[in-house]
Amino acid sequence: MEKAIVTGASSGIGAAIAAALLGRGMEVYGIGRDFRKQEELMKNPLFHAVVCDLRKHSDVERTICDIRKSAGPVDVLVNSAGAGYFGPHEQISPSKIHDMVSVNIEAPMIIAGLLLRDMKKNGGFIINISSVTAKKSNTYGCAYGATKAALTSFGESLFDEARKYGVKVLNIHPDMTESAFYRNADFSSCEEEDLRLLPEEIAQCVMAALDMRAGAVVTDITVKPQRHGIRRK
Repeated sequence: MEKAIVTGASSGIGAAIAAALLGRGMEVYGIGRDFRKQEELMKNPLFHAVVCDLRKHSDVERTICDIRKSAGPVDVLVNSAGAGYFGPHEQISPSKIHDMVSVNIEAPMIIAGLLLRDMKKNGGFIINISSVTAKKSNTYGCAYGATKAALTSFGESLFDEARKYGVKVLNIHPDMTESAFYRNADFSSCEEEDLRLLPEEIAQCVMAALDMRAGAVVTDITVKPQRHGIRRK
């Protein structure tokens, strides 16, 4: 049975991806903060809820090592957890910058590093949920955009480094998606269907990439709603 690790699996895009992987018959280790709202995931015997603070690299390392010991080699890693704070950069505190750097780029780099030896032996797929902000300048989101640009750069370089071993790496760049991610911002996604994405649509991209034949790799997907807009709170 294939096994997957999904960070950020307690809500939003991560939860949708975890559900899609379970539907595929995979055993999923979902890493998150609070799974009380994920009743459907928790009912599935193939889902394992793992509580971990991704801001603490020692906790990340211990958690992944424990999963490897109990599950064995992992076939799919989805780095979906994200932290975002928005506003003029001088108003973003050092602690908020630390949260974004540790969750958005440090944790994915650590987890990938811990899984790569097995993946280079057995093949594997690493999927990073980046952001459209990785590809443009970001007024009032300088630090957040920088962490996502770093994640995209990491994924691109890692694919070139590990592709000869059969390891696949995909960066997905979603635009505004309906989720609780924007709880720390003074804006959120719009209610109109053509002005926002759904988490399930990002999960569909993951499934499509996994279904590619062994010799073909999708390395970059950007997903946008038909129209652009944000809703001010």
